[in-house]
Amino acid sequence: MRRPYRARVKEYERKGLLERVNREAATVGAEIPDEIEIQSEPIELRSFVFEIKRRDSIPPGERDRVERAKRNLRRERIERLERIEEGEISYDEGEALAASIIGIDRALEALENLRAPSPEAEAARQEAADRKRWMRFLKQALGRDEGGGAGSRTRF
Repeated sequence: MRRPYRARVKEYERKGLLERVNREAATVGAEIPDEIEIQSEPIELRSFVFEIKRRDSIPPGERDRVERAKRNLRRERIERLERIEEGEISYDEGEALAASIIGIDRALEALENLRAPSPEAEAARQEAADRKRWMRFLKQALGRDEGGGAGSRTRF
């Protein structure tokens, strides 16, 4: 059985693909792939990133999962980049690899922009919530909680 003829990527095409992937603004307008295969395992990348990103910060229980995903994505990016740099591939395969690398970069960018809440920020958030609960308690205790109208504000 004969394999179909596939023209190998030419050196100037390879350089163009690598330049496109490494361009500073490569991810502008790029979409995160719906699904990507990492180490022969399909991963629903877009839904994972959006699930994590819909929060303002990474919850403590999710930190390990996000860090593991970022490591796997970086590793996969390197492997795909090496296939473009050194592999015997066709131009179409190179195009597909370049597009997938840009999608991985976009996902990594989204995950890198998330942050774990700093202890100071978490303490300030808790203090504000405690203050709010205390004010609500005082209003109720003083009988000034009348459904939140303008006259229900307590001034100290």
